[in-house]
Amino acid sequence: MTDQQRDPFTPDPGARTGDATPPSQRIDTTVPHPARRYDYWLGGKDNFAADRASGDAIAAAYPPVRIAAVENRKFLRRAVTYLVREAGIRQFLDIGTGIPTANNTHEVAQSIVPDARVVYVDNDPIVLVHARALLTSSPDGATAYIDADLRDPEKILNDPDLLRTLDMSQPIGLMLVAVLHFIMDEDGAHEIVRRLVDAMPSGSHLTVTNGTLDFVPPELAAQADAISARSGINMALRNRAEFGRFFEGLDLVEPGIQPVSQWRADDEPQPRPSPAESAVYAAIGRKP
Repeated sequence: MTDQQRDPFTPDPGARTGDATPPSQRIDTTVPHPARRYDYWLGGKDNFAADRASGDAIAAAYPPVRIAAVENRKFLRRAVTYLVREAGIRQFLDIGTGIPTANNTHEVAQSIVPDARVVYVDNDPIVLVHARALLTSSPDGATAYIDADLRDPEKILNDPDLLRTLDMSQPIGLMLVAVLHFIMDEDGAHEIVRRLVDAMPSGSHLTVTNGTLDFVPPELAAQADAISARSGINMALRNRAEFGRFFEGLDLVEPGIQPVSQWRADDEPQPRPSPAESAVYAAIGRKP
């Protein structure tokens, strides 16, 4: 994604399971897509009129949305830096990649340890084209891209490219940044995360961000369903307790659950955006 194509309203989790349609034939520029809309909010060029119209409609209702997108991206950089430097993580499974830009997961990780290995997962055909062209590893490390859906964790976990690239017996950084709010509770969001975490060894880390209404004005929160409907995409904007369920059985890394603009952000330019301006929760948990 750009300062990664992840937003509080980002990329859809992946190509629908079993969709064998070539990526070039799955692109519909008349329908807004979260990854392309996020690209628009960040000033990118990989978007179309429908994405811009959708982005403008959301920004009209919630003007700080562009701030939220940028802050979510900055968190990704800080999270990967923490995982590599302090947690000793050397391999990542990044689901919900989005359109590549600067400071993608492998770029941040490999700038610190050149032999870091990263598997990206997304379902948007435009993301697929860009990722295979641009997500190139350092000579010492490795990257792979899987065209798959977060809703099908078994397909992801058993993909040959994942198994060739990552050592599933060693700790992994599972990155679910601004993607879970596209999976509703009734569609098994928490169960999907549990299945992925269960497949990973002790010492692995789960990184999640998720949009929330906890900090926004009540009048805006009351309009959330209508805003979501105008965007054409359902969103699970979770409160703190709902967000915290993703980390059950894990040890939260300090400072725990925080607004995305506040998580270990002391070295970011001050003053930081308020929680209401970012409206996204962030946390990292370690598997004992």
